[in-house]
Amino acid sequence: MVRRFKKVSSFFCFCLLSIEVNLSQIGPYIDYLTKKQGVKSVFVNGTTGESLSLSVAERKMLAKEWCEKANGKMEVIVHVGCMSLKDSQELAKHAVEIKADAIAVMAPFFLKPKTAEALKLYLQEVSSAAPVLPFYYYHIPAITGVHVPARDVIAGIQELIPVFRGVKFSGTDLMDLGQCVSSSPPQWSFLYGVDEQLLAGLAMGADGAVGSTYNYLGCHVNKLIAAFEKHDLDQARKIQFKLQELLGFATNFGFDLGVNKQVMNDVSGLLLGPPRLPVMPCPPTHAQAIAKNHETVQGYL
Repeated sequence: MVRRFKKVSSFFCFCLLSIEVNLSQIGPYIDYLTKKQGVKSVFVNGTTGESLSLSVAERKMLAKEWCEKANGKMEVIVHVGCMSLKDSQELAKHAVEIKADAIAVMAPFFLKPKTAEALKLYLQEVSSAAPVLPFYYYHIPAITGVHVPARDVIAGIQELIPVFRGVKFSGTDLMDLGQCVSSSPPQWSFLYGVDEQLLAGLAMGADGAVGSTYNYLGCHVNKLIAAFEKHDLDQARKIQFKLQELLGFATNFGFDLGVNKQVMNDVSGLLLGPPRLPVMPCPPTHAQAIAKNHETVQGYL
């Protein structure tokens, strides 16, 4: 089938953590994302948001505050995946109560589903707790260790989950992504989550982007997407290559959640605090070097 290309949008995934969740920064955070970065949608309590290091109560507090503060400003997708099916269902029900725009679920990764059928049944049970909300499967095999191809997970899934709307595809297997896109209904969305190769994801049919670095690179990612939509591949590649240069530089310093959060602190001027253990804070010298490199890339872009 031929998939009609839809308007691409950029998302971000982050939350506010230190010893305690800090809700006071969410309002300024939303203003920063919408006004400075041009980000119009948000993916709350995802990987970069350290959701699996949060209690269910903390995740509810964050999701509620985001939905209230973002109302009329941003679309909010809430990740509700947990190791416990019951916890996931509780968070899904809560997402309905706070009027989230959609929910997403990654595979549980302690006791893992071994087959696509097992994973589909798990996703169906979570969705049954929020049957009115659009539902996304969050495919991130490098984190979950669940290497069931996404194409097998979504095959026939609408019969089990009528509100299924697509995949947050945070994997590097572009063949899998392409087969998902080519076999899916046109109303589904595929939100690509590997920042350093977004352009490749767009070429394979992704129609959205979710990335932690879009916290501070969102405006440039929007330029990349705009260039791609205008078929200006030379410009799109130039932007992607410069973003890769920044990410490659940061990787030399061990670019993990702690480093990423510190860069966001430095670039945005917000007080987001350190990560939660077992993730270690970023050494100040590393953050300063990456922030300086970021300024260089910003100047070029």
